[in-house]
Amino acid sequence: MNTAATDSGYSGEEKLGTVLRDKRARAVLERHMPELKRLSEALVLGGHPLGLVARTSPALGSPQAVEALFEDLSALGEPTADSAVDRKAPAPVSRTYRTEGKPAAARVRYPQSVPRFGLFELLFDGPRHGNPFVDVQLALRLERPEGPVEVPGFYDGDGTYRVRYLVESEGTHRFASVSNAPTMHGIQGEFEALADSDARGPVRIQDRFHFAYSNGERFVPVGTTAYAWTHQEVGLEEQTLRTLAESPFNKIRMCIFPKSYIFNENEPSFYPFAGNPDDGFDLERFDVRYWQHLEQRLRDLDERGIQADLILFHPYDRWGFADMGALADDRYLRYAVARLAGFENVWWSLANEYDLMPSKSESDWERFASIVRQNDPSRHLLSIHNCFEFYDYAREWVTHASIQRQDMYKTAEMTDEWRTRWGKPVVVDECAYEGDIDQGWGNITGQEMVRRFWEGSVRGGYVGHGETYLKENDELWWSKGGELIGSSPARIALLREVIESAPTALEPIELDWDFPSAGAPGQYVLTYFGSHQPRFRRFLWDPAVAYTVDIIDTWNMTVERLPETVSGRFTIELPGRPFIALRFQAAPSVRAGESS
Repeated sequence: MNTAATDSGYSGEEKLGTVLRDKRARAVLERHMPELKRLSEALVLGGHPLGLVARTSPALGSPQAVEALFEDLSALGEPTADSAVDRKAPAPVSRTYRTEGKPAAARVRYPQSVPRFGLFELLFDGPRHGNPFVDVQLALRLERPEGPVEVPGFYDGDGTYRVRYLVESEGTHRFASVSNAPTMHGIQGEFEALADSDARGPVRIQDRFHFAYSNGERFVPVGTTAYAWTHQEVGLEEQTLRTLAESPFNKIRMCIFPKSYIFNENEPSFYPFAGNPDDGFDLERFDVRYWQHLEQRLRDLDERGIQADLILFHPYDRWGFADMGALADDRYLRYAVARLAGFENVWWSLANEYDLMPSKSESDWERFASIVRQNDPSRHLLSIHNCFEFYDYAREWVTHASIQRQDMYKTAEMTDEWRTRWGKPVVVDECAYEGDIDQGWGNITGQEMVRRFWEGSVRGGYVGHGETYLKENDELWWSKGGELIGSSPARIALLREVIESAPTALEPIELDWDFPSAGAPGQYVLTYFGSHQPRFRRFLWDPAVAYTVDIIDTWNMTVERLPETVSGRFTIELPGRPFIALRFQAAPSVRAGESS
């Protein structure tokens, strides 16, 4: 069959990935070519013409079968660019939940005092009948020194309800409970928030393009990715924690939902909802064992000083969690945020590769963002991550841009342009992964990973790591965690030391046309030569300021301090190797040319 001659609106020359974005066409394709139901297969084939994919499909063994596919496509009429339907989920119904006992009579437990940036948790012994996950609403109206706020609660099973709040100001906090279950409604109390000099609080945006803890201490995100590490057996999870403790990484991207993709086909021990893959899942009942396990891992990360960048949705799914419907999506979000917003080391990512989820439209993502913000009184950092198409990171709710490279090469070099475009911090969370798998995103060298880290940093942004070396049992770090075996982490540790020791956050500065620099002229300058290998470099700077000079070999991990300071017009001899950086630090008390 000549697919170009069809009247379906599809000629056969379109890329498969483009056709799959039409929900109607996707259903037809998956019916004729069941292999496309596996996301990994669809992604591998997505860049090829539809006609070629059809002619080589193992499910379509004859020209007649291919012709039948295109005849079914023709019945759809003209293709649509994106058939995801805008959906508005109904808000939870407020109704009386009948319980025995007097109003406001539920037993409660809570601390009389908590440190600033500590977790205040109020426990209720409440009703168990019916389905408390759906039937019961609970919140705390909290009067704080900085103003009132409403904090949502959640059901934790066995008649236990919890409300969690991350305290951010010192002083007296008074509360009153609000619930449709009479025994839990109208309970009042107060607690004191005390000063804690060691607490840092959640990470916030600082100086428009950078980050700091709530106490003002600068935070330099040096991230990695292990999407499904909390869905593994306990021994592997514990190994992941040991690896992280010895690594330079202080942020990790991780999925709430389990993951189904290449090198990750094992079943987790628990699921977010009651049920199992064989019998199905009850999307109106959460499995509290799953959530309690996740919470313990968040505590484990916090003890090690690591931020958890929690991915709320992703397309890598075989259980139905990627397409639950609007009502279940919204219920899940409210529950997840109510449970987890009290942890100080949480960041929110609405999705990993949102544009690979054709069942979700832009209005869905905007609604999700609103739900997260409404239910998170602590306003943790919030973003969304792309695959091919950038989200509009200029949206008011987006705190920072969470970027995936646009192709195999254009990555960190674009950081300063992206800063200008959106006016927000840029975190290149996926610049590709150091490894040796067959996918182009997962087989860059350690040298290239380190180069991208330095390039993005000197251009005023932050870059994330991942590792995809083939291992037994498919234990690739990027998905399951475990051990790091790549060559980049040790070099990334050096970069982190350089950035954190700088007197200010790295801001791009225009000193030369051919190499990027960052810092503040007259105080501190960091220049990076990347894959170039100059033998010397000439400079012309203000002669009134003398600088010490460090030659940093970013790959061999050496830092050589030159014996004399420089100023004005000067030349620095370089080793003629790639991956060299120069660090200049003002030494105002030292005259130019004297030994420092």
